[in-house]
Amino acid sequence: MGAGASTGMVANRSLEEWNGAYARVERYFYALQLHNKVVLGQLVLHVLQRAIERAPAHPELSATELAVQEMDKLILQWFEEILGVTPETKNVLSTRGRLALLLADMPGRWQEQFLAPGPWPEEFVSAMRAAYLRAGPAFQLARMSPRPLDLGAMETFVKLSEVRFFKVSLFSIWTLFILILIFVFLKTHEF
Repeated sequence: MGAGASTGMVANRSLEEWNGAYARVERYFYALQLHNKVVLGQLVLHVLQRAIERAPAHPELSATELAVQEMDKLILQWFEEILGVTPETKNVLSTRGRLALLLADMPGRWQEQFLAPGPWPEEFVSAMRAAYLRAGPAFQLARMSPRPLDLGAMETFVKLSEVRFFKVSLFSIWTLFILILIFVFLKTHEF
């Protein structure tokens, strides 16, 4: 892993912290359905090595934060290369790229290609680009005009209370309600 492994520290962080980072990255790749242990292990170690190299410059970040940042950076760079992304679609690249992985069945057919440098098999690149194009909806600008709130029975009550002869104080309503409850209680319980 690097210098200092014998002292229990790597890049000024404990081995336990790096083990936690390893587990987090491994679980993330596993969630992307990478189940080949050899490929999975190599990818996780590659991400951790990059995080370890960056660690001295960022003492405020934990090993897990560094590893996740490096993992995201690697995945985005790989998507850019594979998918030939234009600047206007870069903001949706992360989400749609991950969806394209699943739609193109990358985990089932091309696990060894994930995060690998090019050149990639043409069939793989074509499948990824086709899946990327169908991965997201075609967004359209829409306008939402405000509509009045429907308050249901409360609105009806308010309108009735605005009529002069229906105006009753809140106190009177509660008094009547309590009297009805007392009457029902007395009728249902014999003393």
